[in-house]
Amino acid sequence: MYRARLNKVVLYTFCCTIFIFFIILLKMSQMPNNIFLLEGENHLFDVRLPINVSVDSTGSDIKLNGSELNGDKVNLNLSSPFKIQSEKNGKTDLSIRFLGIIPLKHVTINVIPQVSVIPGGQSVGVKLNTKGVMVVGTSKVESAEGIELSPCTDSGIRIGDTILKINNHLVKDGDHVSKLINSCEGKILKFTIIRKEKELEINVKPVKSKEDNRYKIGAWIRDSTAGVGTLTFYCPHNDTFGALGHPITDVDTGVIMTVDSGKIVPSKIISIQPGMRGRPGELRGLFLDDEEDLGTIEKNTSSGIYGKTFKNPVNNIYSQPIPVGLQNQIKEGPAKILTTINGTSIEEYDIVIEKLTPQSKPNPKSMIIKVVDEELLQKTGGIVQGMSGSPIIQDGRLVGAVTHVFINRPDMGYGIYIEWMLKEAGIELKK
Repeated sequence: MYRARLNKVVLYTFCCTIFIFFIILLKMSQMPNNIFLLEGENHLFDVRLPINVSVDSTGSDIKLNGSELNGDKVNLNLSSPFKIQSEKNGKTDLSIRFLGIIPLKHVTINVIPQVSVIPGGQSVGVKLNTKGVMVVGTSKVESAEGIELSPCTDSGIRIGDTILKINNHLVKDGDHVSKLINSCEGKILKFTIIRKEKELEINVKPVKSKEDNRYKIGAWIRDSTAGVGTLTFYCPHNDTFGALGHPITDVDTGVIMTVDSGKIVPSKIISIQPGMRGRPGELRGLFLDDEEDLGTIEKNTSSGIYGKTFKNPVNNIYSQPIPVGLQNQIKEGPAKILTTINGTSIEEYDIVIEKLTPQSKPNPKSMIIKVVDEELLQKTGGIVQGMSGSPIIQDGRLVGAVTHVFINRPDMGYGIYIEWMLKEAGIELKK
């Protein structure tokens, strides 16, 4: 009897210990693995665990609760917040251990120089020519014998593929593709395509169409796109810009379009279609082609478009650079966005950052924002197409950009952390 009761107590104690340790690990997992701090900035950790831990460090570029770390072991009680202070540029690795033995967490602190850029907010026209041509649809081709064939589909070419070469000839545009296919005289052609960032070679035998006696493969293709968006920032030190905060994708396939050439041009907003529940709104703009181009597009990524400017974009609110804010410096609460909804004049509007999502890699859905500015709500209903890229300002820092609107809540949407856009622009944050 006694042994049975003892076994139950031991089992109960063991289960409780495992459960408590699981809770500790779960809580510690909420701490990011990598933290970026601007030089001279502080970061407060509030883990709220009633345990004592020891912290080992490599590197001496930070202070912990005001004390310099020189590779010595430091004891902490996690029931109280602890503060990390950045001293100078560099990297420090922290190893947090329970009872000085059991590893709980490894954190890398990256201290980087202060970065400043000029916020955007200008409406810009975006013109993009793809690298190669994108397959956006397929169809059947009626042969001279009256048989319907699908050379494109049968050969394995898929919607969303990008055709780079035909028989080793670099493809320029849609007309060029038609000429190369028609000149095949019925012979098999070697297509070099890009599918999900992988290069493939596929053999296709065109069919002579009964309709016009031209050789075809039954593919609908697209080689360019254009639209209106918002400039996020401009860096005067290297004439780099970032805009949109999300990729330019093909309207039919949803695939990110590759860049052969492109440019941003001045744009003027001429009308607004307000957003409604279930129907996103839109800023309707006019490209000012009689004015000088603003810059060239070099990259189209999941975090926006980037390139070089020809001249300094005019900003009637911010004419000088302001510091950026990294994700650990942003807080939930009031903020501002800069955007253009009438003509070419940038205006500032009130929003609230509702939720922040810890991220270790780029994602255009970093934060949830809500428009609370009465004027903007009255004129647009909230966030509308064309506002993507609108800078988000909090406490005098550029912290992000508007990226998406909620379909059923036009007053709410997503924003991206500015650090992801700076990284894609080549403004290196890591030292």
